[in-house]
Amino acid sequence: MSFFDDDEPPTRQARPRRPAGARPGGSTTGTRARPAATGGDDPQQLMVRRAVALGAGALVLILLVLGVRGCLNSRTNNSLKDYNRNVGAIVSDSNDQVSKRLFELLAGGQDTNVTDLEQNVNQVRVTADEDVKRARALDVPGDMEDAQLHLLETLTFRADGVKHIAEDLPSLDGDQAEDAADRIAGQMSAFLASDVVYSQRVVPFIDQALRDHDISGQPSVASTFLPDTQWLDPAFVRRQLTGKGAGKTNSTPAPGTHGHGLLGVAIGTTNLAADTTNHVAAAANTVLNVKFANQGENDEFDVNIKVGVSGSTGKPINVQKRVDQTTAGGTEVTVQVPLGTTPPIGEPVRVTVEIAPVPGEVNTDNNKQTYTVVFSR
Repeated sequence: MSFFDDDEPPTRQARPRRPAGARPGGSTTGTRARPAATGGDDPQQLMVRRAVALGAGALVLILLVLGVRGCLNSRTNNSLKDYNRNVGAIVSDSNDQVSKRLFELLAGGQDTNVTDLEQNVNQVRVTADEDVKRARALDVPGDMEDAQLHLLETLTFRADGVKHIAEDLPSLDGDQAEDAADRIAGQMSAFLASDVVYSQRVVPFIDQALRDHDISGQPSVASTFLPDTQWLDPAFVRRQLTGKGAGKTNSTPAPGTHGHGLLGVAIGTTNLAADTTNHVAAAANTVLNVKFANQGENDEFDVNIKVGVSGSTGKPINVQKRVDQTTAGGTEVTVQVPLGTTPPIGEPVRVTVEIAPVPGEVNTDNNKQTYTVVFSR
């Protein structure tokens, strides 16, 4: 070993560098260190955000509800309008293709072979049956259920009436002509009832449903199936269909006196008096019982009884009933004359009844009388 060879001195470890500003003993001076973030939001801000979210959700929900309700209301209103239009279409067809056609055929019945007349009326019957089927197939909103019930009643009255008339037509050509005319006239009452049900039930129920939903501008189709109340008279029916049974009329009256006298008028159980105000209960089809007598020396034919209701703010009512024959010698006759509609309610009206003068009648002072009447429910 050399003298100069010696062990290397031990390596000296370096001390960690003291931070700037640090003092011996571990104390420091200067800015303190900030505390570490916790990662959470301020509670007040969190509540505000939640309130905003809830408000936005509520607003969306309200808008959704209003939108759904608006769609439902629009759908309901459209269904009510559609029902009214569909009813109007069916009733228009009933007016034009059933009523108009039927009475054109019946009015010309005396000039038509009975077999042909029956076939033609049966074609009208098919159309009337189709009207009933169309009505049954309607999409009926809940608010229109009452109107629908009475619409079916109206159209069924008409279809059944046409059916029974067609069945009775062949009998007009035989010994049962008078009975057949009576039955056909009875079916005319069914047509009159259909008019009353339609005007007093169907139309008001439809109008009320539309008003309940604030729907305006939706007109109702009017319907008068029976064109003339004379069709209620069997003698008139027989004359229209066969040209027979109306009695004989002469251009020159037979010798002797002619004419009738009005004896009294009653509505229900109330006998009308000419010198007072008569209070009478009204009905959908008010009927006047007219009593008169043939006060001449001759039988009379085609005697016409006229009834008028006037003096109110409404439209005057004028109807008539024809009697085939009256017998000479003071024989009394009572004839029922239906008004065909409800008279004005709660206000005084003039009810005039007249036995129309017949050929050769000289004294007509006792043929006519006017009564003041107040109809009430």
